[in-house]
Amino acid sequence: MSLKLISASSPSSTRKILNFRFLHGKQGSGCHGLSSLDLRFLTRKQSNAFRVSSEMESNIRPIQGLDWFDPLEELKTSEAFLVPSDPHQSLCRQSYVDECEKAVNEQINVEYNISYIYHAMYAYFNRDNVALKGLAKFFEKSSEEEREHALKLMRYQTMRGGKVELYSILAPLHEYDHVKKGDALYAMELALSLEKLVNMKLHQLQTVAVKNRDVQLVDFVESEFLGMQVESIKKISKYVAQLRGVGKGHGTWHFDQMLLKEGAAV
Repeated sequence: MSLKLISASSPSSTRKILNFRFLHGKQGSGCHGLSSLDLRFLTRKQSNAFRVSSEMESNIRPIQGLDWFDPLEELKTSEAFLVPSDPHQSLCRQSYVDECEKAVNEQINVEYNISYIYHAMYAYFNRDNVALKGLAKFFEKSSEEEREHALKLMRYQTMRGGKVELYSILAPLHEYDHVKKGDALYAMELALSLEKLVNMKLHQLQTVAVKNRDVQLVDFVESEFLGMQVESIKKISKYVAQLRGVGKGHGTWHFDQMLLKEGAAV
């Protein structure tokens, strides 16, 4: 293989000629100079701007059995690449079916509903006559986390060219005291059931994405939600077991102090 570089210049313009000559062949066959490629680049300053032109002289033959990729020809073969002219249509939407869009909106509603319930739990445990600050802090952070999940889904929806539709949110319970279990255990068991419900809804969203071969949505659900969800289920399961062990009264107070020190959310 040989490389030859020629550079020439003139007062009115700068001309650079690059000559690449490829010599190849089987050893001992005497076959050389199968192809050569000349590239000429001309730059000329015109009215405070540079004009760039190029020339290509080539006798390179395509490799047998290999077709050249022509992007412009590819664009002509399908209407999927056309940019919509309707101002009400998304410009970035591609391979995003209505069923996936609806499923994402439903998951947004799930996350907001769970966040609302956790917010009500926070308000209950923050009362002066309940005064379990650790549980109040735990459910406050859990509510914020679920709301952040909803916002993350909303950002994804608009990124894919979908429309966010917010549905109604039901009013949650305001009282969480339980005669046998006590308020702490009752609320934590309810939280565990809610986290399992969210996990099931996420699996349903993933199923819709797989059904429609939306690999981007599948990756989004798996990487951003599923792993975190099973970790939350495990954490709350441990809390339920601990509360069942300590019982009501003084044991609940010690558990609440532990949560207050940890400052952990779901």
